[in-house]
Amino acid sequence: MAHLYVGTSGWAYPTWKPAFYPEKLAQKKFLNFYASKLNAVEVNYTFRQLVRETTVQNWIAETPGHFRFTIKAHQVITHIKRLKSAEEFLQRFLGTLEALERAGRLGPLLFQLPPNFKADQAVLSEFLKSLPRSVRTAFEFRHESWLSEPTWATLRERNIALCVAETEERDTPDVVTADFAYYRYRKPSYTAEERQAMGARIHEHLAAGRDVFAYFKHEETPEGALYAVDLLRPGATRRDRTDLAIS
Repeated sequence: MAHLYVGTSGWAYPTWKPAFYPEKLAQKKFLNFYASKLNAVEVNYTFRQLVRETTVQNWIAETPGHFRFTIKAHQVITHIKRLKSAEEFLQRFLGTLEALERAGRLGPLLFQLPPNFKADQAVLSEFLKSLPRSVRTAFEFRHESWLSEPTWATLRERNIALCVAETEERDTPDVVTADFAYYRYRKPSYTAEERQAMGARIHEHLAAGRDVFAYFKHEETPEGALYAVDLLRPGATRRDRTDLAIS
């Protein structure tokens, strides 16, 4: 049975009170409360820092067994080394996530390439050889030269998902390249009709047996978290649903 995992890109936002977090909730209890409403989170913290074992253990303790942590790859891999000669640091990065993997709590790894990184299939293919096949992986390409059939073929060969990212600047083609789907909804707001379309597309994936990971943009306002809660409601991914709305 396919599963839908929905969340936001982070959780530590006091400005989400009182629409999402209760007014008097202490910040140290945010993750526990967040995990009572949503079943996944995309951790961007790991883009700049290697996460500590104690932090990972705290994450595990604060969330239920079905909760998943998607981890954004460190900038050394994607932005500094730009996938070249990155295996040593990659192994170090993966080592910090072993506790999450052992606990069955690790979602996909997200590798977000910089906007000025042009397509290079040889570099991508060589880098992918160093990724463990046991860990789900998604790639977000932000230069248009990547958005073509050769890229899709490279990803499909390794069962790696294309991260379908919606932003105000660009939209990634919604192409299936793995046995799961990955969405980043990065616009500040979405209409009811747009969210209905999200639900319908997710329904197609689930019906085809593909798990779906979907993350809304984290903002100072709680809209993304509320959209995520709404998308997880029973029936939200039915094709015929017409009542998607924040409440």
